[in-house]
Amino acid sequence: MGVLMSRRQTVERVQKVSLAVSAFKDGLREQPSTRRRAEAGTARQGTLEQEVQEGEEEVLAGPSQPEESSASKAAWERLRDGRGVEPEEFDRANRFTPPAFIRPKRELHDDEPPDISLEQREQILNDEMCEICEVWTAESLFPCRICHRVYHDGCLRRMGYLQKDSAVEVTETAHTETGWSCYYCDNLNLLLTEEEMYSLMETLRNCKIIPESCLTLDDFLHYKHQVHKQQFERTMPEAQEEQAALQFNALDPDKKGHIEWQDFLSHESIQLLQKIRPQNALLRLLTPKERERARTAFLALDQDNDGFIGEAECRQARHSWFRKHQKEMLSCNVSISHVGPISEGSPASSRNGKSPEKILPATKQEETRSIDWPRFLRENVAYILAARPNSAALHLQPL
Repeated sequence: MGVLMSRRQTVERVQKVSLAVSAFKDGLREQPSTRRRAEAGTARQGTLEQEVQEGEEEVLAGPSQPEESSASKAAWERLRDGRGVEPEEFDRANRFTPPAFIRPKRELHDDEPPDISLEQREQILNDEMCEICEVWTAESLFPCRICHRVYHDGCLRRMGYLQKDSAVEVTETAHTETGWSCYYCDNLNLLLTEEEMYSLMETLRNCKIIPESCLTLDDFLHYKHQVHKQQFERTMPEAQEEQAALQFNALDPDKKGHIEWQDFLSHESIQLLQKIRPQNALLRLLTPKERERARTAFLALDQDNDGFIGEAECRQARHSWFRKHQKEMLSCNVSISHVGPISEGSPASSRNGKSPEKILPATKQEETRSIDWPRFLRENVAYILAARPNSAALHLQPL
């Protein structure tokens, strides 16, 4: 980020410019000049005197705004355009040109409840040609577990989206129940409109967050405190601070002591969507694969087939079914490999083995509440969207 110029530094700058003006005037007196040089000197003198005046105005006005470096500006531009992290050492020679991401726009009917039937199953069809090169080569195409797009691993590598160990991960998981998310679906920030992205960037700037940097627990809690104080004009309660600490741990599954920028950005993006958009608008973001997977989850929980489940079962789906998916999966009788992955703690897999998830016991009030299919979708849509990224981080900690 840029360096904030102090009042003392500003004064020193004005003094240096003043000395330069004096030296320039002395030089004009000592050297004979022609009319042309005199005119040039007058123009130069005016420029320097103008700079002195501007410097004096800066001193009176106080410290100036931070001046951002070219690298920082580039990082903010990548954040605005949704391009993600692009290391300077990454060589794009002989590579495909990255796509120009177009942020979505809100439609007039977005807030109306969508018609997502429980009984009517959806046919899941993937594209036949690679999204990048538009060539069909059958078995060598890797499907996205969220959308309909398919890719060649070579095309992804030439685009710069497969680096280091990610190429192995794609080839090993794309055709399994775990699945793999393409670069469109992996980036939750691309769900934000231009207006929403501008709002998020303003929040990050005000809280002095450096784009493309890692955040420690102290950084994360300090940021959460600042956001809460800006929004509610009061200190964040201790209970919310504990919840924020739990969210940090969920974003740092490998216990490295910090969270990666992309995971932090995905978390903040889904948080902003929850605050700004109603649940009906979020439901319209679900893809056919995600809707079909939600149907499978609800039907697995609806043991008596009456169209209702308990609130405790709904919470169980939030903690297990719609959570970050583990690479090592237990075998299960319910096959939805064409739809998406089943986590170890899902209701389907729990029939064949004990679930490793520790679900909090349901209260009496929860046991008496019944949840139908539409409410089930509304209450879990944010967690379904948050499970899109390939990262092992849990981008939305279930309550």
